[in-house]
Amino acid sequence: MSNSKQEKQFLDSLARKIALVRKSKGLSQERLAEVAEVDRVALANIETGRRRPTVTTLYRLARGMEVHVKDFF
Repeated sequence: MSNSKQEKQFLDSLARKIALVRKSKGLSQERLAEVAEVDRVALANIETGRRRPTVTTLYRLARGMEVHVKDFF
């Protein structure tokens, strides 16, 4: 498997996990974006794999959902 394919699979898995955790916490994208101080469109793009989250954004999302960053992996 090529590195780019592995990278895409990793990012897709991360995107799905972020969305899953958000939904399990009963948060809308709008509410999470607000509490995490992240743009809602950016969050939507992260959850669909169209945007790569930075470490800072992962931290903010985790804080907003009251979980640890490691819970996304």
